[in-house]
Amino acid sequence: MSYQHHLEAAARAEAALIPMGRASAATRGGRPANDRFRLSFHGDIAAIEEDWRRFEQSADGTVFQTFAWQSCWLTHVGHLTGFQPLIAVIRAADGGILMLAPLAISGRPFRQLRWAAGDLNDYNAPLLAPEFARIVSRDDFRSLWGAMVRSLRRDPRFRFDFIVLDKMPETVGRQPNPFLALPVALNPSGAYLTHLTDDWNSFYVGKRSSATRRRDRTKRKRLNDMGPVAFTTASDGDGTNAILTVLFAQKARAFAQMGVANFLALPGREAFFRAFATDLATRPLCHVSRLDVGPTLAAANCGLVFHGRYYHVLASYDDGPVSRFGPGAAHLHDLMRYAIEHGCHEFDFTIGDEPYKHDWCDIEIKLFDHRSAATLPGWLAALPAMAFARSKRLIKQTPVLWRLFVRMRALLARSPASARPAVDTGEEASGAASLPPKASPRAGSGATGAGTETQDEA
Repeated sequence: MSYQHHLEAAARAEAALIPMGRASAATRGGRPANDRFRLSFHGDIAAIEEDWRRFEQSADGTVFQTFAWQSCWLTHVGHLTGFQPLIAVIRAADGGILMLAPLAISGRPFRQLRWAAGDLNDYNAPLLAPEFARIVSRDDFRSLWGAMVRSLRRDPRFRFDFIVLDKMPETVGRQPNPFLALPVALNPSGAYLTHLTDDWNSFYVGKRSSATRRRDRTKRKRLNDMGPVAFTTASDGDGTNAILTVLFAQKARAFAQMGVANFLALPGREAFFRAFATDLATRPLCHVSRLDVGPTLAAANCGLVFHGRYYHVLASYDDGPVSRFGPGAAHLHDLMRYAIEHGCHEFDFTIGDEPYKHDWCDIEIKLFDHRSAATLPGWLAALPAMAFARSKRLIKQTPVLWRLFVRMRALLARSPASARPAVDTGEEASGAASLPPKASPRAGSGATGAGTETQDEA
């Protein structure tokens, strides 16, 4: 039963039209807000699948809010870890969807309202109708959000102690992100994107100096000396699974060297990526590829493609002899060429502040977090989390402190007493950090810890 149906059956507190009290007193065109919008909730995503799939085709948003991504996550991770989905929908008075926000309730003993699939999303945001910003003002959204929170708190299934809405970009498409109308703070990490041109050569020449291009050619030649270099896109389920098996193993070694917790080892994560990459219904959104150097699978990638944007999500490379000549960088070049040849106009390196991204990207995307509490236990849980987030951002944005932290973490990982658990960086599945000395596990993803070389190599 969807939440909307539940409310309609319970004391006629109909979700389709929630009175917003004095907060809705502001009018536009002489009509109060509660006459212009309808707010509904759905705890069963199947109840809204048809509308969701139709809406995402024209809505502003990212691949992480598509029904395919969210439903796959719920099947392989969400249900396994006790998440209750909660899809919030704002409609115009005529029933047309203006906003769809995939949220969820999770946690014990303190229950949190958070983004669904937030552990694997690089961006958390709603899907917005193209006309959303023109129709729904910031004051309107704050009123609707307040009405939603009050309604959820009245339902025993959806009560929560505090709210954690993190990794929210400033904009959704070209529109302001309405969730930034809430009190927010900067996320410890930023995200990076570059606009692609119509052909790889002009793009590459425009981004890399002649000296850097010469160095790239030298390294590629050295790779060829070790064996034929071949970039291949997986074309079937068996080929996809074979690449992902190597990718997961390479990343496990990389995280172990760093002393960072391997988020892929958490329940359901590997199964999620395998399912999303191989299912016939979701495969068009996923691109899995490999770079072979002779008999060695030297680099692997699992990317996403949606609405003309390539998301560099999960990547790895072999740490053997080929690593001396930058297989991750060579693979990255091939991926950008692939994106251009397949009609993408943007290449999104997503969350993570590795220096090499500045060589490629023309847009830095600021990310924001909202945290608030609804109960006293919620405040007790939220205050330390807020303090931790502020400290983490200070460390990550202060180069001296960050380098010191990375070195200490790597030393602990290599210590003989290493029965120690890996360091949890506090980024859920993100693991934002750099590998020693020649690699970074986050070439394109906060959520997924993509891996390629640092600026010197990439």
